[in-house]
Amino acid sequence: MLTSKAEIIARLKRDILPLQGCKTSMQNAITDTGLGIINHSFPHKVFPVGAVHEFITECMEDAAATCGFVSGLVASLMNKNGAAIWICSSRNIFPPALHAFGIAPDRIIFIELNKETDMLWVMEEALKCTGLSAVIGEIPALSFTASRRLQLAVEQSGVTGFVLRNNPKAIQTTTCVARWKISSLPSELPGSMPGVGFPRWNVELVKIRNGIPGKWQIEFAAGRFRHISKNAVIAFEQQKKAG
Repeated sequence: MLTSKAEIIARLKRDILPLQGCKTSMQNAITDTGLGIINHSFPHKVFPVGAVHEFITECMEDAAATCGFVSGLVASLMNKNGAAIWICSSRNIFPPALHAFGIAPDRIIFIELNKETDMLWVMEEALKCTGLSAVIGEIPALSFTASRRLQLAVEQSGVTGFVLRNNPKAIQTTTCVARWKISSLPSELPGSMPGVGFPRWNVELVKIRNGIPGKWQIEFAAGRFRHISKNAVIAFEQQKKAG
């Protein structure tokens, strides 16, 4: 019986995508990250796990926003009982604040190093540990060769890696499955109530292997991601131009 062209293409995608770091839920079971419509941009409409994600920021404000967004993702991967390693040169995160994203601070192991070469080595070795849910590295420089080593590590272990690159000197091609840019948005409280609202971000998926890039506005409320109205973003942009 002859196989149609569409069937051949579908079969090739099923065979090739795992080799490119895009695991299906059957190959690497995960909990829902709660990203909603953003999932439609990923292959198989599932957040890629067992892969390395790259985050680019250009200022400390966006770096802080990125840490918050990544914390929300890591919380879903840890599923309350998991553990993760966070590698950085100086700890900018206040561990008790991780409770806001559903992470118990004692489930995160912080490793502080001065040299980027040491951080890359530790991240590679940590990604080989199958007992971890995720590994986060605040490492500005990431060459193609270094990213390839990280990718080979996650392909064997199934652990998900996040490389947070604040103000990198150069942005070159890497083997990371996705490249993100996260920036903060003003929070809001209903009924003009006093206090601080839920964290909000402008989320840009710049590149996604075999997927569809896009931009969204979301917040983290009641322990999960939630998409917000574009009207709030438009009002904020108008306010910035006026001010």
